[in-house]
Amino acid sequence: MVATNMRIDRNTGLVLEGGGMRGVFTSGVLDAFMKHDCYFHYVVAVSAGACNGLSYMSRQIRRARISNIDFLSRYKYIGLRHLLTQGCIFDRKLLYEDFPNTLLPFDYDTYFSNPDVFEMVTTNCLTGRACYLTEKNNRQRLLDVVKASSSLPYVSKIVNVDGLPMLDGGIVDSIPVMRAMEQGHHKNVVILTRNYGYRTKERDRKIPHFIYKNYPRLRVCLSRRCYEYNKQLEMVEEMERSGQVVCIRPERPLEVSRIEKDVEKLERLYEEGFYLGERFIKEYM
Repeated sequence: MVATNMRIDRNTGLVLEGGGMRGVFTSGVLDAFMKHDCYFHYVVAVSAGACNGLSYMSRQIRRARISNIDFLSRYKYIGLRHLLTQGCIFDRKLLYEDFPNTLLPFDYDTYFSNPDVFEMVTTNCLTGRACYLTEKNNRQRLLDVVKASSSLPYVSKIVNVDGLPMLDGGIVDSIPVMRAMEQGHHKNVVILTRNYGYRTKERDRKIPHFIYKNYPRLRVCLSRRCYEYNKQLEMVEEMERSGQVVCIRPERPLEVSRIEKDVEKLERLYEEGFYLGERFIKEYM
């Protein structure tokens, strides 16, 4: 964390970046927050951040950790066989049906009765724009929204939400701090899944016409994804220097990939997140 004089109060927002399995860092931070009863009244989350954020909003400490680490080694829910059988590199049935409903029950009652705001970011494939969705009544729609928010392009099927085709929110808004500010939260805590100074070295490429052929605006967004992500990282670091945000992020370059299956690496990243979450509590709360 970069030292800042930003004051945390009831109007401070919480912003959760995605990053696939790098999100175990976020689950560590959020478990530390829950251990110390640190809850924000506005949370906006993307992709894996949305998955981890659900357990934070339902007040289920360690639930995301069990899902991301313990159950990964048991159920092996990442792999090409799932892409071939379900159209997604993650086992969607296990993650969005079996886990929340039977194997690792999600506390819908606590979540739905929680008065705090939780927004999940998706990408509308027709418009190429971000959608910021909430759900506090319907179980199936809640699962559909979080599934869409974390559906990586190319390796996941498009998800229909409210009759609209949706994919991963990180395509167009990987770090939705501007959304938080637009909603009136001018000071924010941002949990990132990359170290300070990180910039992607991947190069943007024009997406061929035959890929997502029915969604030309989505192709434009995918063709600019690396540029836009680096721009967001620069913006967040500038906001951090000016005292508008406090960032909690890994302190070293990551050894964990977006679809990481090495549970020892995941455990280390979770523990780092938990440690930094507790450090944040001591310094700011």
